Amino acid sequence: MGGMNLAILALLLMAQTVTPDMPSLLETYRHLHANPELSGQEQQTARLVAQELRQLGFEVTEGLGQYDRAGLKGYGIVGVLKNGQGPVVLIRTDLDALPIEEKTGLPFASKVKATSPAGEQVSAMHACGHDVHMTSFLGTAKALSENRKNWQGTLVMVGQPAEEIGAGARALFKDGLYTRFPKPDFALALHTSAQLESGKIGYCPEFALAGVESVDVTIKGKGGHGAYPHTAKDPIVLAAQFILAIQTIISREVPPIDSGVVTVGSIHGGTKHNIIPDEVKLQLTIRYYKPEIRTLILASIERIAKGLATAAGMPDSAQPIVKYGTEFNAATFNDPELTKRLVPAWQRELGEAQVTRVDPVMGAEDFAYYSKDNGVKGCIFWLGGIPAALMSEHRTQGKPLPSLHSSDLAPDAEKAIPIGIRAMVAAALELFKKPADKAN
Repeated sequence: MGGMNLAILALLLMAQTVTPDMPSLLETYRHLHANPELSGQEQQTARLVAQELRQLGFEVTEGLGQYDRAGLKGYGIVGVLKNGQGPVVLIRTDLDALPIEEKTGLPFASKVKATSPAGEQVSAMHACGHDVHMTSFLGTAKALSENRKNWQGTLVMVGQPAEEIGAGARALFKDGLYTRFPKPDFALALHTSAQLESGKIGYCPEFALAGVESVDVTIKGKGGHGAYPHTAKDPIVLAAQFILAIQTIISREVPPIDSGVVTVGSIHGGTKHNIIPDEVKLQLTIRYYKPEIRTLILASIERIAKGLATAAGMPDSAQPIVKYGTEFNAATFNDPELTKRLVPAWQRELGEAQVTRVDPVMGAEDFAYYSKDNGVKGCIFWLGGIPAALMSEHRTQGKPLPSLHSSDLAPDAEKAIPIGIRAMVAAALELFKKPADKAN
């Protein structure tokens, strides 16, 4: 069967299976949106996805991904559908939501309250599009399972917990994802885009998303009375100097042709107007693509912190403490050959105007681990989520677009979900081609 015949098949497949299912898929989407669960708490979400896969004929394993360090309970799921000899294709969705109070005004908006890992009562919201991802994932599983005569190989559907805290993928691999289940030749995922209009998809060869590392810095000082600063060593002044100094890491130490980010997201120190505290605590995030840039940034942060302390006369016993490695993700690299292969399949399915190349971003995704140092070719692509009317206002009037992780993010799910299914099915059909198919 030639490539064009497969493209026509994909179109027929969508016409026959996706359109009639959209009412039930949208019902599923609204249920998921209204009932979000935080990272490590995805019990009901995982159960719903597992039940759907099982009804479609997948061999489903639940309770995967326990990870003591992150406090994960193990709500990962894997569904395997074997359909003769052929490639193994893995498709991943994320399951978790964010601790954000929803302000979209949607009739099915989340009103859920949850308990955070710190024991606090927080709101929960699917503010990163994971509800769109899961619904597209289930629609893809249904389309492929009901049309098994049109492809050969093994389909592995993975429902991954705890993507938002960067621990879920590693937890699944620690639990034997590629040893207990068929190891894929190809790994695929999609992610909602808050920059692309619904109906479009975006792709980015090579580095697509950044690596990320959380860094905790404690600046030591010597407390005292605010009226007598000469008798103290003020860690707040040291912290201010540190914050300004680390801004030069990117501008003066990272090569200009490379990319990096150093952001201070939190600073806490002191209790009263006239008291110089003993220490100040800061929380940083760093972003990078290349491992060597990560090493450079971390080394520079530590060097600058200790150098400023020494310049202020702090003894060796009161040097700053720099900790990292508690929350991290590797950079996501899209295999160039695989991405190049998928683009024509998407263009045939959706039309060339609906498929666009996009720039890499400094956001992070633990999908990186599905194809990192294991011989698997991976590709994650972007699924447009911005309603057409809002995109028009953005272009003509400069109206800001709600970002991912925003309390007012409301993707155009009715348009995005069928596009996500069509794009993912087209990609899977392309990868399930036998050598003879590709030659014709």
